[in-house]
Amino acid sequence: MAAKSIEEKIEDIAKKQLDKFGVQYHIKTDNINTEIDHALQSAESKSGGQGGNYPDIKCLIQLPSSQQYVPVMIEVKGTKGDFEKLENGEVHNQDDNGKPLYKHIKKYAVNGAVHYSEAIARISKSYSEVIAIGFNGYESGSTINTEMGVYFVSKANMYCPKKIDDYTDFSFLKSENLSALETKLKNILLSEDEKERQTRELEDRIENTLQELNQDMRDKMRVSEPKDRLKLVCALIMAALGVEGKVPPLEIEDLKGLQTEEDHDGAIILRKIKVFLNEKHIPQEKLDNIYSLYKGILNDALYYKSNNGESTIKTAFIYVKEEIMPIFTMGEEVHIDFTGKLLNVLTGWITERASDDEKNDVVLTPRYVTELMARLCKVNKDSYVWDWATGSAGFLVSAMKLMIDDANKTIQSEDARKAKIAKIKVDQLLGIELRQDIYVLAVLNMILMKDGSSHILNKDSLKEYNGKYEQGMNKDDEFPADVFLLNPPYSAEGKGFVFVEKALNRMNKGRAAVIIQENAGGGKGDGFTKKILEHSTLLASIRMPIDLFIGKSSVQTAIYLFEVGTPHDVESLVTFVDFSNDGYARQNRKKSNSKVNLKDVDYVKDRYAELVDIVLNRKTKTSYYTEANGLVVKDSISLEGNDWTFNQHRKIDTMPTEADFRKTVSDYLSWKLSTIIKEDSANFQ
Repeated sequence: MAAKSIEEKIEDIAKKQLDKFGVQYHIKTDNINTEIDHALQSAESKSGGQGGNYPDIKCLIQLPSSQQYVPVMIEVKGTKGDFEKLENGEVHNQDDNGKPLYKHIKKYAVNGAVHYSEAIARISKSYSEVIAIGFNGYESGSTINTEMGVYFVSKANMYCPKKIDDYTDFSFLKSENLSALETKLKNILLSEDEKERQTRELEDRIENTLQELNQDMRDKMRVSEPKDRLKLVCALIMAALGVEGKVPPLEIEDLKGLQTEEDHDGAIILRKIKVFLNEKHIPQEKLDNIYSLYKGILNDALYYKSNNGESTIKTAFIYVKEEIMPIFTMGEEVHIDFTGKLLNVLTGWITERASDDEKNDVVLTPRYVTELMARLCKVNKDSYVWDWATGSAGFLVSAMKLMIDDANKTIQSEDARKAKIAKIKVDQLLGIELRQDIYVLAVLNMILMKDGSSHILNKDSLKEYNGKYEQGMNKDDEFPADVFLLNPPYSAEGKGFVFVEKALNRMNKGRAAVIIQENAGGGKGDGFTKKILEHSTLLASIRMPIDLFIGKSSVQTAIYLFEVGTPHDVESLVTFVDFSNDGYARQNRKKSNSKVNLKDVDYVKDRYAELVDIVLNRKTKTSYYTEANGLVVKDSISLEGNDWTFNQHRKIDTMPTEADFRKTVSDYLSWKLSTIIKEDSANFQ
């Protein structure tokens, strides 16, 4: 027989404590203010429905130093065992696919409080930090035992609930104790490991969501062509974004299914995109490009005509609005190549007939590789980074992350830090993309990163680009690039080295990292590698895993790292690393996300950290790759540009060791003994 709940008694205890400590509170049916109430009502209920959210007790405290208001959501339970549900020490409110675990949210006090707090932090504009309190109690004989869990939910911590401290009552909310609480809240930050784990979980959630949308668009919405699905999803996301205080995001009810030329669902989406881009101060040329790309599909009657009262455009928009847009509430706190993942998912089911080179002309470079290359180039807050074949802008997204992280760590003044981050986004990143459909992905990606896509250019970087900003107030100024990051189209001249040579020629200093078909550095670079050495120094050659781009390309790639502006000295030592085992196990299951297709099986984080330390000539903490085990070689190269691959410098030790001698003797004795036994056996017969 289930224990009888004493929730009302426990709630009464909580209220009496709050009264005792002078903390103003609101009961379940009271309103705090319009914004908080709207956030609670807009989010899915703790049962997963649309009935709104009603915390048992609500408070709004004001921190003494910052004067910031922080909502406090209190969920009360009254049964032993209903306190909290954790997994690996963390509040377990989501399954492995990022879907809410409503059975936990509804049953447990802490989990319910975190659910309410996350709704406020995600949806409201003014309250990005919320305190969640689970308060449970149960009878033990004549005694009532209570237990309390106090967590901090914030946008800055990617909505990952972090325990504040162990409390037994509500006295920490007393006015005289708020200074101590404020200090604790300031010091609650995710570790780098926690940030990476949260980012990976978000990436998995994005992939799962996009996989579901892709399946539905293909099978239920009759959008058969992947390129059409790509355009449609990007258009709907733009329409759903809005500009705070200026352009309201498109709502589901705005699509009414009218069939007139000016008011069908596609026309409404187009108008919203135009207003959105105008308000983002997108240059007219860029606006025209985007508008023309989306105009065809949004004006296609196949997609705007109603089917059972709802157009394909509206059906897709409902999914985008309800499933995809909530992911973006993290804003610039998370730097993920979202549109690159979109491209990979929507094209992942295409049967490829092209050559390996052509397949790799448009392929997502994994985030862990783009971040690796940015770190090898020592990207910091003062870097100016460009990419001459930017694709979905994944390299720029990773560079921006490192630049902002550096600004946050090194600039103490709040105003100066904000100004620097704004400058990073507006002035210090530039990408060029030839293909219009891919270019729009880069524009959207940078808009999602809150930069306004200021310097994403739709040009042929080899024939049309002159090295200037070309857009904005400084459009006639040279872009002062000191970092070049690239995964070029391998079908271009020199397997793509033509881009590298031209870009590095326009730089005076800095570093460049390119991931490219390895044999381009082994004599297949069409002379571009030789030219590069005339003005830049090859620092490192890193052989990457053969299955790095599994499902997209099977070519062997390498990362080549350069110091720009200094001609290569033939006596200089180049660091060669065989990084073909990076700790990941990869497979290519078409409809699975990276949690299935990419698994850490051998200390990935340590291996990547060690690689950076080796190349940057720093002390290593591990020893997976050493000169002793033959995975690191330091050697000189010629000035011909045809001996850059690891295998060309691999040291092969022909001197036999004692182990070799022992094995040879053992093999001989085994053979000799076997021969004697056979002879004796024959004689015996």
